[in-house]
Amino acid sequence: MKNYFQFEKLGTSYKTEFMAGLTTFLAMAYILFVNPAILGEAGMDEGAVFAATAIAAAVGSILMGLIAKYPIVLAPGMGLNAFFAYTVVIGFGIPWETALAGVLASGLIFIVLTLTGIREKVINAIPASLKMAVGAGIGLFIAFIGLQNAGIVTADPATMLALGDITSPTVLLAIFGVVISVVLLTFGIKAGIFYGMIITAIAGMIFGLIPVPSGIGGIVSGVPSLAPTFGQAFLHLGDIFTIEMLVVILTFLFVDFFDTAGTLVAVSSQAGLMKDNKLPRAGRALFADSAATVVGATVGTSTTTSYVESTAGVGVGGRTGFTAIVAAGFFLLALFFSPLLSVVTAEVTAPALIIVGVMMATSLKKIEWDEFEIAVPAFLTVLMMPLTYSIATGIAIGFIFYPITMLVKGRAKEIHPIMYGLFVIFVLYFIFLS
Repeated sequence: MKNYFQFEKLGTSYKTEFMAGLTTFLAMAYILFVNPAILGEAGMDEGAVFAATAIAAAVGSILMGLIAKYPIVLAPGMGLNAFFAYTVVIGFGIPWETALAGVLASGLIFIVLTLTGIREKVINAIPASLKMAVGAGIGLFIAFIGLQNAGIVTADPATMLALGDITSPTVLLAIFGVVISVVLLTFGIKAGIFYGMIITAIAGMIFGLIPVPSGIGGIVSGVPSLAPTFGQAFLHLGDIFTIEMLVVILTFLFVDFFDTAGTLVAVSSQAGLMKDNKLPRAGRALFADSAATVVGATVGTSTTTSYVESTAGVGVGGRTGFTAIVAAGFFLLALFFSPLLSVVTAEVTAPALIIVGVMMATSLKKIEWDEFEIAVPAFLTVLMMPLTYSIATGIAIGFIFYPITMLVKGRAKEIHPIMYGLFVIFVLYFIFLS
């Protein structure tokens, strides 16, 4: 094992890799409870989604660790799960089974694109500012969902949106959770989001706002059944051949494209694994990520992707794929703690959504705001996601305006042909919706 992962060459050990795996797991364990809550809104069985989340994370991380040998841990992606539930299922009215089939299709396409090398070409075709805008827009959308779920922001007939009843005990609990999470993360505690959820849940139980688990059975139990979700993606593959689902699959592809690419670069750079500004075994890492999405869709969850929280493990010394395998072990162990889902209410998960939104919005600083022809499509991409309650709509509007502003500015040569193709697809998307 030491020789396979090159412990001596990379200056690491079993103890260091174990602690790195545990640290990364704690930094992203919130997804075990947030993902079922979000996909549950789409009508999916939360117990099955909990199990699917843990299994997809474990399998994906094992693949990444063994095949690519990177200390990168995978799990169902934030943003992609929100798109799945709130845009595809609730917004478009597409059954969650068909949406899962779309996730499966995107994973299979990913594998083909990765093996043929096309994936890298597509990534390079999208201008950097639009990539950053998509990430930031998803961040705002996720934060908005968190604020809404917590009751901090509510609907208003006069102004459409308004501040909620901040004297409500449940709203106060959510605000407390946000404050605690912010304090922990400001102090540099890597697993601040997860610890914040624990502290918020305990506070909720103390004040009678959250049910207290009864005995050991309220904490530990058998693994939830996957029966409600397992294999549904394959059974509904025949339902994905519509323009609406084409846009859905393209969005799954697009967002995961840049989530994965950005995470791979960020984690490998921090770990000192980049060579001549290139990522060794990049193809293997991308394959592991793609295969994890197929596994996740099969068992019943939205797109599985690489997590930037893996930097937490790298920060304590993780350098090899053994870190990812250790984290995978903890995700498998977590399968036996599904009863805690009853404790992790919307008020407990809302702070996690808001904080993740803040983290994703940091990409705004990388947009070239002083160039109006770039600022317009980037701004519209970011703005329209929360305002239309749709990640796909935000991407579509931004990608339609980009070639328009660039052509008018006389920068046609900088527009990749793929962008023209996306322009046509998204115009058809709006025509179809109308």
